[in-house]
Amino acid sequence: MKKHIIEQSVIFFSVTKWVLLSSFIGVTIGFIIAFFLNTIHQAEVSRDFLPFDYYYLLPFALMLSVYLVRKFAPNAKGHGTEKVIEAVHKRDGKIEVAVIPIKLLATIITLFAGGSAGKEGPGAQIGAGSASFLSDLFKFSKKDRKKLVICGISAGFASVFGTPISGAIFGVEVLIVGIIMYDVLLPSFISGFAAYTTAKMLGVNYTYFNLHFSQAIPIDLTLVFQVIIAGLFFGIVSDFLITAFKKSEYYIKRIDINIYTKAFLGGSILVVLSFFVGDRYFGLGLNTISDVLYSDPSIAEDVPWYAFIMKTIFTSITLSAGGSGGVITPIFYIGATSGHFLGGLFGDNLALFAALGFTSVLAGAANAPIAATIMAVELFGVEIAHYAAISAVISFLITGHRSIFFSQILKMKKSDMLSIEFGKDFDNNDIDLSSKSKEKIVKMRRRLKNIIRHTKED
Repeated sequence: MKKHIIEQSVIFFSVTKWVLLSSFIGVTIGFIIAFFLNTIHQAEVSRDFLPFDYYYLLPFALMLSVYLVRKFAPNAKGHGTEKVIEAVHKRDGKIEVAVIPIKLLATIITLFAGGSAGKEGPGAQIGAGSASFLSDLFKFSKKDRKKLVICGISAGFASVFGTPISGAIFGVEVLIVGIIMYDVLLPSFISGFAAYTTAKMLGVNYTYFNLHFSQAIPIDLTLVFQVIIAGLFFGIVSDFLITAFKKSEYYIKRIDINIYTKAFLGGSILVVLSFFVGDRYFGLGLNTISDVLYSDPSIAEDVPWYAFIMKTIFTSITLSAGGSGGVITPIFYIGATSGHFLGGLFGDNLALFAALGFTSVLAGAANAPIAATIMAVELFGVEIAHYAAISAVISFLITGHRSIFFSQILKMKKSDMLSIEFGKDFDNNDIDLSSKSKEKIVKMRRRLKNIIRHTKED
């Protein structure tokens, strides 16, 4: 009895501690993210005052972004989320405080000038950086700092996405593939909800899509079969964008010219490219996402079938050439437009497949099927849940052991036929066929040779 009382007392103290700490972290991050999002909105509105198309400034914006990051906060480079995951796994969540203002400013500059990037990666990095700063300020232990930084990630995602549950889950799920860290689940939920609520109170407006799927789409075997095919397709799309992002970064990095010249040329290439394919691929692309998520085909008829390919190209060049921003919003765009294309091939349910692509490509590219499924419910309604779950999990598996965040730690394998070293990140993991699989293949070859030999003898 005495041990039970001690146990319950300690747990009560721990829960109280993390409720208070995560609430404080969430509210603080909510203020910062609200300022960040409202500033992005004002920056986009101010484009109307320019006497020319805003994206003509992109070459200069990329140069300025490179200068700010390189000069004041090198760890603010890239799309944000990757650096945060790396900090959690390799530095116990330690993040330089300079990252917060520099990441905020560089992202606003990039998005204002039309850079194809997102806002959630910087949101996560700003949230994690704020939590790390507060942890150091109040002299928390390394273990508590790491926990608070994960809360900061969840708060950043939840307040940028406008989805407090899936945003919080995503902040936890994205760290390790195959494991949910239950010890940070409560503080992540609380910090995410606190940040989201604070941002809403400070005037941030979020977009939700009430598509009423159950009123328009019956549950039948044909549709289930189409959703399975969609999951396979979205897994291929996820693999394509991961490859495109990594290859573009690799080849652009190998170009032996001045880094500022490289940034200017990258922006200039995108401006020239827009003369041929249009300007819908600049910036966040939220208008295009909204268009394809409406059930009326006439609203989205101007969206070309290759939109997801072009958005991949624009985003990979923007970030590889020095732009600052996240990758999740472009992933939403790529997923929604690829789903719209697939729905057109099926001949119906364009909005449904656009919505499935929106979350399924996220599940595949970021290895976060649980958060993606919950996000589908939060954004589109509970009626889509069963379709979203099937598509997201299939996409997650088909993408394979790859990720847009290469510092993710692997703690599972997506097939028993493979051999994987658990505990390593994607960049340092040698994936091969398991010994049993190799033996089976050898036996199958022998049997095949015997069959061929007997056939010839006969």
